[in-house]
Amino acid sequence: MNYTYVTVPEGERITMDSNGTLKVPNYPVIPFIEGDGTGTDIWKASVRVFDAAVKKVYGESRKISWMEVFAGAKSFSLFRDTMGDKAWLPDETVTAFREFLVGIKGPLTTPIGGGIRSLNVALRQLLDLYVCLRPVRYFQGVPSPVKKPEDVDMVVFRENCEDIYAGIEWMTGTDECEKFKNFLLNEMGVDKIRFPDSSSFGVKPISRQGSERLVRAAIVYAIKHKRKSVTVVHKGNIMKYTEGAFKDWGYMVASSEFRHQIVTERESWILDNKDRNNSISVEENSRMIDPGFDMMSQTQKKSIYQEVEAALSLMPTHGAGRWKKFLLIKDTIADITFQQVLTRAKEFDVVATMNLEGDLLSDALAAQVGGIGIAPGANINYMTGHAIFEATHGTAPKYASLDKVNPGSMILSGVMMFEYIGWQEAADLITNSIDRTIGQKRVTYDFERMMQGATLLSCSGFADALIDNM
Repeated sequence: MNYTYVTVPEGERITMDSNGTLKVPNYPVIPFIEGDGTGTDIWKASVRVFDAAVKKVYGESRKISWMEVFAGAKSFSLFRDTMGDKAWLPDETVTAFREFLVGIKGPLTTPIGGGIRSLNVALRQLLDLYVCLRPVRYFQGVPSPVKKPEDVDMVVFRENCEDIYAGIEWMTGTDECEKFKNFLLNEMGVDKIRFPDSSSFGVKPISRQGSERLVRAAIVYAIKHKRKSVTVVHKGNIMKYTEGAFKDWGYMVASSEFRHQIVTERESWILDNKDRNNSISVEENSRMIDPGFDMMSQTQKKSIYQEVEAALSLMPTHGAGRWKKFLLIKDTIADITFQQVLTRAKEFDVVATMNLEGDLLSDALAAQVGGIGIAPGANINYMTGHAIFEATHGTAPKYASLDKVNPGSMILSGVMMFEYIGWQEAADLITNSIDRTIGQKRVTYDFERMMQGATLLSCSGFADALIDNM
């Protein structure tokens, strides 16, 4: 495509072949959005780290051809006269991410007033980046509010395109809201709206296709990276046909597509009971996995019997303890999850969850290991190959151009990008350098104020230290 506002550098496009494999040239063109507020400082620091790592590992045989594209306040100030409100997110920017497949971005200002409510959400939806990938791990020495932050080593797969973040909502007092309210009350017979005349409304779409592709991606990731479990986090005890369906569809895709690689938690109980007592009956096994079994109706008991019999049919492949080597698929209710990631962090590995819970859980976990200033993120469509890696924090405009803030989130998002395109050596070099630099207590202000004997570094100074430690 010919671009009007974007300068395309020399280099080649990353592509995906018919088998779903990324084809990455030695000189890939990668679009980037500098970001607003502190984005300028963070990007300048981060790109030096990226380029230094690539050169250190690959010499001149590989190099990123960076291509600036525009969004947010910087874009609006440059193009508002020619584009109007579309200058917040120009069509060329979306086209560039679509054409060149893999990109990276800094934090963006959300425009005030009408139009696009969130540029980040808009990019995710326009490119159908259905996975928000948030790995959370601890770097030794980082200040933490919990006693054992080293127990946190999780990867959150957050659904990106559905749930209440789809943005289907109406403000009370509008004609649209009144129409929707009347439909609920008069057509659907809804009688559970406590204050209908002053209520705003939002719709929470959860689809089978959206649920399956998210959980599928989480399982593929877990198997590829030799993780121990995938936990489906939901609020299905209350929202049975949305969150509950998400959980059920997750289990269905796991057992139908990965049968010889996974075991569900309840299957593991049934198989373990059989391994310990080969003569155990189906009824006894049912009673052991469901404490309320004796209070169930005959229909409910029959369902448990069928579940036990189905699990026992796996004995030839999963019995005699073999199930312990398979990926464990389990689920937890969202509210207890927030407690258990604090008290039993080691029990969680890969997590698959819907949009809202994933948003909350990702930042809560980040707080346990040092905050979102060092928390990376990515938005990925594993079927098309499109991916945008991003700093997960906001623009922090009061710190803009002060060369002060921690660039860790952007740098670690770049690590994720290198891993995604298969440049693992560059990713490992940066990760090891971060570990070493923080271990030396050479850090930015957010960590220095909580670390005894630390050396205060600027944003650019932290990048210098990382490069020195490569």
